[in-house]
Amino acid sequence: MYYDALKTFITLVETKNFTRAAELLHISQPSVSVHIKNLEKEFQTELFIRSPKLLKITPTGEILYERAKQILSMYEQTQKDILEHHHDIIGKLVIGASFTIGEYVIPPLLVELQNIYPNLELEVFIGNTEEIVQSVRLLNVDIGLIEGQTNEKELLVEPFMEDELFVVSSIEHELVTKSSVSMVDLQNQTWFMREEGSGTREYLKHMIRSNGLKAKSIITVSSNQGIKETIMHSKQGLSLLSTHAIDRDVQQRNLSILPLNHPPFKRLFSCICSPVMEDKRHVMAFRDRLRQKANL
Repeated sequence: MYYDALKTFITLVETKNFTRAAELLHISQPSVSVHIKNLEKEFQTELFIRSPKLLKITPTGEILYERAKQILSMYEQTQKDILEHHHDIIGKLVIGASFTIGEYVIPPLLVELQNIYPNLELEVFIGNTEEIVQSVRLLNVDIGLIEGQTNEKELLVEPFMEDELFVVSSIEHELVTKSSVSMVDLQNQTWFMREEGSGTREYLKHMIRSNGLKAKSIITVSSNQGIKETIMHSKQGLSLLSTHAIDRDVQQRNLSILPLNHPPFKRLFSCICSPVMEDKRHVMAFRDRLRQKANL
């Protein structure tokens, strides 16, 4: 490919001066002459009429000038297309997400990723925190999003969002009418909890233990939506759920947040992955988007 020679030829045609062409191309004047001689030898024609005071392009030089511009334009566009292809994110990205994150936090991110990387196939597996940790460890998913932390030292853990949890009830619960609810009011209540392995369940159990609460009864339901539906049909039951899971229901007055006289309940959402996955381009792209959306 005579790319440099053609570029030199075009520059010389447009400047009509060997010295000026050499300056623009940052090469020596003899190098300009060599490029032109090589092209004349290749096409077996004279490209310029030279005289001490004049440099004029020949008719065959005119033909080559028009074609050379097209060739260089196609070459540079092809180079750009190939570069973009190498930087395109393609293939499949399998994301493991705990229930709260998978159901309420990442759906907008998935739509955004699809718009940015249309050739990337997205697949989401939703499970509880313990299931997601194991899926990441066993490489069943490329990356995981969990509530809280993990003790798996072999995994990379990066917090990406702060979450706040609220004690919620049906709109008919007796505590809803109180202007301020104390921890004492939460004694001997019925609690709806997520299943074992759930980060939300662990946080609720910690809240009950750390505040010396005794539960009247505990009912386990294995999804956020199931808990919310159960609360709506109960005048007695309470639960502790993420703001992301209850925001719409509270606005629609399907659930009530108790005005608890207590510091906010907060935790972190974390991104986890195996060290063997962290440098994969589709994983890196997802983590970059996640960082841009992070509220930390």
